[in-house]
Amino acid sequence: MKNVPTRTIKAAGPHEELAEAAHVLRSGGLVAFPTETVYGLGANALDPEAVNKIFRAKGRPADNPLIVHIAEISQVEDLSDDITVPARRVMEAFWPGPLTVVLPKKPGVPGEVTAGLQTVAVRMPDHPVARELIRLAGVPVAAPSANRSGRPSPTTAQHVRNDLEGRIDVIVDGGACRVGLESTVLDLTSEPPVILRPGGITREEIEEVIGPVEIDPALWELHDRGTPKSPGMKYAHYSPKAEVVVVAGDDYGKIFVKVSELILKYRSSDKKVGVLASLETGRGYSADAVYPVGSRANLVTVAQNLFYGLRFLDDEEVDLIIAEGYPEEGIGLAIMNRLRKAAGNNVIYV
Repeated sequence: MKNVPTRTIKAAGPHEELAEAAHVLRSGGLVAFPTETVYGLGANALDPEAVNKIFRAKGRPADNPLIVHIAEISQVEDLSDDITVPARRVMEAFWPGPLTVVLPKKPGVPGEVTAGLQTVAVRMPDHPVARELIRLAGVPVAAPSANRSGRPSPTTAQHVRNDLEGRIDVIVDGGACRVGLESTVLDLTSEPPVILRPGGITREEIEEVIGPVEIDPALWELHDRGTPKSPGMKYAHYSPKAEVVVVAGDDYGKIFVKVSELILKYRSSDKKVGVLASLETGRGYSADAVYPVGSRANLVTVAQNLFYGLRFLDDEEVDLIIAEGYPEEGIGLAIMNRLRKAAGNNVIYV
């Protein structure tokens, strides 16, 4: 891809700078911007050529659909004319916020955005800079995570620069992301609705609003089943440069013992080993690098720091990352989904 000058602007800077970024979006350019989940790489969702630039910049497969970001709930009607009662209920309950809904698309939504599917994924981010940028642009914004395809998602502007400098037009630096994991994706074209990707809004929270919700079994698999209805379903994702193995189970004491055994095993074969640990166990490991990602007593902290930790250990140039696993309930389901993807399903249960 041809190298382009990438300008970075501070989200807290002059209003005119954000207006300039919005102009870039309207004109068919690419802008990375902060959301509460991760940084997104935005293009005008109604401009097929602009959308194609996203795929080229990221090296993203063309059959991986994008999420369309909006600033006002009323904009959903520009993208879909089949908005059910359950859809309205979850939008009213969780927007703005880390929930993406999959709806039947209107004909005017380009196939480049939806990977040729007749559905469109939509969300309204809970970040004032993101919504103001979209409002100023005056167009819906298609935006996957602002990283090279397959890499851990970016939660800081520096992560974006590391992956996409010279490949996009503008980076809006809004500091670190609050949630740290991508949005929950809920397919509302199915009955009952199906979670295609877990994220910041849990299954339990959704079921309080609309009743029973299923979990797509593909969350536990890595296989090709044609064009996916949501990002994060078909391809390997979130992978650092180092090999990753996850150690999971119900007893974190047993997890600690197994991780310690693996550290000794791999270091004896001259591998540099990093550990993605919880605060409760991190100080006990004798690895080459340890990143304490968060507390088991508050898995929200683990979610916030997960991608940052994977990138930190990559910067330490470890050969292997051993990651502790977590209970697959609540936000833990999303955490384990990302770890399993990062490890290519290389999970050891104890």
